[in-house]
Amino acid sequence: MTVPSVPQQPTGPDHPQPPPGPVTPTAVSPTAVGPTVVAPHASEAGRLLCAGTYLDSRYRDRVIEELWLNEQRVSAPSLGFDAARVLAHALRARRVELAWALGITALWGVGMLITQGMLAVFLFPSLLLALAARLRGEGRTAPLYRRIPAFVMRWWGRVFLAVLGVTTLGVALGSWDEESGSDYDGSGYGEFGYGDSGYGYGEPSFEFGDVTDLLSGTGQVSGTTAQAWLLILVLVALALCAAAQRGQFARAVAGELSPGRFPDAATDPAELQQGARFQRLMGRIRREQHQNVVMYNVAQPFCGAGTPVDTWILAVELRPADRTRKPEPISNRVVLDRVRPLLEELRRPPHGGRPSRDRLRGLEVDECVFLPAEGLRHRDDAPYGDAPLAEHIDGSVEEGAERRRHFLRIRVGGWEEELVVTVFVRVHTQGKVLMLEVAPHVLAPVRKDFQDVDRAAHRLLSANLLAKAAWAVARVPSSLVRSLIVVGKYLADSWTLATAGNAAALAEGPSLSVRELGAAVDGSLFQRMDAARYLKAVQDRIADGVRQALADGGYQTDEFVQQIVNVSNGGVHIDSVEGSTFAVGEHATASSTSTGPVASAGAPAASGGKAPQKGSTSHEQ
Repeated sequence: MTVPSVPQQPTGPDHPQPPPGPVTPTAVSPTAVGPTVVAPHASEAGRLLCAGTYLDSRYRDRVIEELWLNEQRVSAPSLGFDAARVLAHALRARRVELAWALGITALWGVGMLITQGMLAVFLFPSLLLALAARLRGEGRTAPLYRRIPAFVMRWWGRVFLAVLGVTTLGVALGSWDEESGSDYDGSGYGEFGYGDSGYGYGEPSFEFGDVTDLLSGTGQVSGTTAQAWLLILVLVALALCAAAQRGQFARAVAGELSPGRFPDAATDPAELQQGARFQRLMGRIRREQHQNVVMYNVAQPFCGAGTPVDTWILAVELRPADRTRKPEPISNRVVLDRVRPLLEELRRPPHGGRPSRDRLRGLEVDECVFLPAEGLRHRDDAPYGDAPLAEHIDGSVEEGAERRRHFLRIRVGGWEEELVVTVFVRVHTQGKVLMLEVAPHVLAPVRKDFQDVDRAAHRLLSANLLAKAAWAVARVPSSLVRSLIVVGKYLADSWTLATAGNAAALAEGPSLSVRELGAAVDGSLFQRMDAARYLKAVQDRIADGVRQALADGGYQTDEFVQQIVNVSNGGVHIDSVEGSTFAVGEHATASSTSTGPVASAGAPAASGGKAPQKGSTSHEQ
């Protein structure tokens, strides 16, 4: 089987195949001249996202929905990882979960038959537990009107389940007959209950067989000792299935998803067990995700780049610096060509001393063109390739259009590509006014539970037998409900795949990024400090380059420098029109209580918040 090529991050389609041997993404030589460059398909962020598809079924479903079911959608840019491998493991995780769900459902059916319906009595507490979890919700905190009924239902189900378990065990051992003093003939569960006074033993008022009759609807149930033992064996088998499924997940994380084996994409079992449709989609995703021509959704043009942070929009009047000398014409290309070398200087090692490992040494600078996906008949019609890219760059760098936009893209991948800072720069000159747009974006680190997946797998594999048994037994009551949900979700996806007609639908831009779905709300203090440092370094070089371009052309730079000072002090903060904070006027002030995933360049890095906004001049034009 031919393994599809994996393009390198972040430029065009003509790139080498993945490395044939393992590459350790975290290995850095003590004498290295810079940070180790890791291919996107082998990055740590990609490995954690792949492991997250086994850990979180909701995340897995969203990945499958975006990349598998909606075939007409162009994949979002994948910064520092390979979305195709994430999809491969999402489909593999679903197949494994579906196989276990079908087996557990079949085991429940067989148990119903061999126990003559006695197993049905355990459905009632399992439904209570499932409804309690659904009623409370997924958040850490839930409103009181949800917590109270969920608490009642949860403990009612647990108590009922405990009573059923003890009763079943007692019938299997024949203990209820001995305690009640009746002659147990093996034809029923015996008598378990209280007399009319509620104290001691007397005429039975409650029988386990009655509850079984009520919940199973059979009317007549023969509760023999043999059937009770069969019931126990079925429950034990269900617990063993739950434990085996969990162990398979732990072995996958410790095996093919381990840091040592994951970089070897050629031996990834998730990609070796797929069909023709998957191979076709894999080729499309890997053709699209690392391109310099970005097919975007108008509603989310920067999908995949992360959260926008302190967008700059500056306008500077082009005034001659010397009235006796006519200034030289200045264009967008002239300004960008002055900015780019200053940015590339950030890669240079320090003079003297030990070699630097700063992630700015791996800073990537390239040019990209954003094109709307609307209007394409099919996603394969997107103008990828070196020739279309050069044509679009030459045509868009000076036009300042609305739908087609040219950007200088600067990217820094830190923390093994878990923290990605991307800055998009656009320059436009019109009517003796130079307009500078700087749109920084930050991809927050991968979710904490995804980061802890290796620790969780190790704990599962090294846990003692009692811990494994306690976890498995607790999963038995809700196993049927969970299995039916898995089967139902698979059938619904299969129906959508067969009837939606997405394969022949008109092309769409990406609606979400699997990397953004797997991102945490916030990073650690160190990560926020690093993001602020990267942004500050890049923004300073951009401002310095524009200032030098103006000065070289013979234009005044005082107004531009003043605006940059205002921006650096939080004077201009334009994230979006809705929900943004503006301050206009010499003494105007405004502040925002919202916080982002990282500290902004103009805010204290330790606080992770945004600096107060101080108005000066009307730079929002």
